Amino acid sequence: MSAEKIPVWFITGCSTGFGRELAKRVLSRGWRAVITARDVQQVATLAQDAPDRAMALDVTDDAAIASAVKAAVDKFGAIDVLVNNAGYGYQSAVEEGVEEEIRAQFDTNVFGLFALTRAVLPLMRAQRQGYVINITSVAGLVGFPSSGYYAASKHSVEGWSDALQAECAPLGIKVTCVEPGPFRTDWAGRYLCQTPSTLADYADTAAARMKTTAANSGKQAGDPVRAADAMLDLILHGRPPRHLVLGAWGFETVTGKLRERLDEMAAWRDVSLGADYPQ
Repeated sequence: MSAEKIPVWFITGCSTGFGRELAKRVLSRGWRAVITARDVQQVATLAQDAPDRAMALDVTDDAAIASAVKAAVDKFGAIDVLVNNAGYGYQSAVEEGVEEEIRAQFDTNVFGLFALTRAVLPLMRAQRQGYVINITSVAGLVGFPSSGYYAASKHSVEGWSDALQAECAPLGIKVTCVEPGPFRTDWAGRYLCQTPSTLADYADTAAARMKTTAANSGKQAGDPVRAADAMLDLILHGRPPRHLVLGAWGFETVTGKLRERLDEMAAWRDVSLGADYPQ
């Protein structure tokens, strides 16, 4: 996106954390933005000078998505940057996951994100430019004990984003997944949903990590304000990355896991190649 254009942003999940800090940064630059949350009162203070920019949006409600996108276009005539930030964490041992909680996680983190993006893509195609930023997680690239279902939701968005980029790059639409590690947001605080483990076999894995996650809330190394600044810089870059891992712990964890996977694949190369029909 050119530096001369004043972009129109559409950001979900702005009540706290990354969404809130990003919305504040966007508005402080004088850029146009629609800032959304399930409870519009939680974002009203962000848009005191332009209250019509704050909108209620539950990304699991198709009618609400259609209404919010229409309102954004009626107001600004375009959506240049879609930030799919709405989402939350759910922790449990895989075996002890609760079906209702798992499906609710996917409705917000996955299916809501898919639906909103589908609603915005026709506008970006017509403009022949746009940018979709999906806030996933280090857990979108690496699975951890107690985060199997959360990781599954974020892995889903990562794979889908690969396809989205392949389809939309020729149309001038860019795609980046932002993959934060531990940051001082409410992800591990009041918005974290947990199903406590009651099985002794998981005491040292899933149960231990759930305790650590809760105990570290508010002490994480990641700064949401610096993360928001990094996302702002993305849209001005001529060739933004498909992946942007945020935080030192996240960077070391992801790059270490990728090296480990490559080494493992190389060690099994002969078996892999041997699965083809003989030449």
